[in-house]
Amino acid sequence: MRLITDWHVHSKYSRACSQSLELPRIAQMCQRKGIDVVATGDWTHPKWVEHLKEQLVESEQGIYTLKSGGPTRFMLVTEISQIYKKGDKTRRIHNLVFAPSLEAVDKVNAELDRREFNRKSDGRPILGIDSEELYKILKDIDERIIIVPAHAWTPWYSVFGSKSGFDHLEECFGEMTKYIYAIETGLSSNPKMNWQLSALDKVVLISNSDAHSPDKLGREANVFDLEKPCYDEFVRVLREQDRSKFLSTIEFFPEEGKYHFDGCADCKIACDPTESKRLGFRCPKCKKNFTLGVEHRVRALADREAADAKNKIPYKSIVPLLEVIADSFGVQPGSKKVAAEYTRLTDRIGSEFHILLDAPIDQIAKESSDPNVAEAVRRIREGNVIATPGYDGIFGTIKVFGDSDRPKQPAQTNLSL
Repeated sequence: MRLITDWHVHSKYSRACSQSLELPRIAQMCQRKGIDVVATGDWTHPKWVEHLKEQLVESEQGIYTLKSGGPTRFMLVTEISQIYKKGDKTRRIHNLVFAPSLEAVDKVNAELDRREFNRKSDGRPILGIDSEELYKILKDIDERIIIVPAHAWTPWYSVFGSKSGFDHLEECFGEMTKYIYAIETGLSSNPKMNWQLSALDKVVLISNSDAHSPDKLGREANVFDLEKPCYDEFVRVLREQDRSKFLSTIEFFPEEGKYHFDGCADCKIACDPTESKRLGFRCPKCKKNFTLGVEHRVRALADREAADAKNKIPYKSIVPLLEVIADSFGVQPGSKKVAAEYTRLTDRIGSEFHILLDAPIDQIAKESSDPNVAEAVRRIREGNVIATPGYDGIFGTIKVFGDSDRPKQPAQTNLSL
């Protein structure tokens, strides 16, 4: 049974997140997106834990569904922020914590309270604790708990980030590195970039949305083949790098991520690492240091061109369907016209992932109100896109149609209403 998972989301209790991020709404959007298993997120926050206990019932070991029913499965995965000193440097790290049960969640939260960490301030609490020490504490509470470094390359808060990260997993996790089974590549990198580091051969690469609103769910995801999904089996697949069960990841084009290139947001200047080096890593306008992006950091740590893809879990790159429709229509993704077409297509054809990955192009053309949508999906499947890289917190753009190659046929209205 094919299962698509998104293990990094947030709730309405995280800063800068939508107030509509509650479990029923998340489940509803997962069905439209084609996500089978989604993280609960934010299970350290007291009010969100109450919501989880009110809404969820365990359906398989470590897997939960809504008491009200529905196909969406939930796993207890949250993001934790850590700020601490190590090696004479202040480290800012984000980690995903996978828990096997609500009972384990309660024990972790009790320990955080005992240590007087503030769980109420944010769905993603800030802990002044070393990553190695944190992992030891969690394993003492429940040996089934695992940590996965979140968005591992993001400059400001990540294990390899240019601003405060490490050069090796061992520097961060010490003797607990043996329990790091996976890293999250983040929106600004893809597996091929990560394959340039031989040290990462011993972990698997996962991809998740880090959604701050329901429409961002499934920006990235993971594809498994499991007959009897449960928490322990998912962890086993990661630990053993079981390529017969972990089929692929679904990825952003990394240029769309907001930290792909080096740059200065204030002056609207972006450049690749080679150009950044020529400029002395400083903005030529304001003279401030560039924020060094993910491409820069990967090149700095890389020790080979790339690994043989035959030995790796494959991936497919997508553009979110709202953006595909907007590009096809020549309007902004937030327009009502785009939202109406999105709902129409997912009602008629199937989930967003089905449309982007599997649906016949002829079917998309038949059901869409504009033939450009089907052409856009075809081009994306072939990797034929126009990328403008993001930098210093500004998202990049992925376009399918340039000024000179947009199909000439007029948009048509589908009359089979």
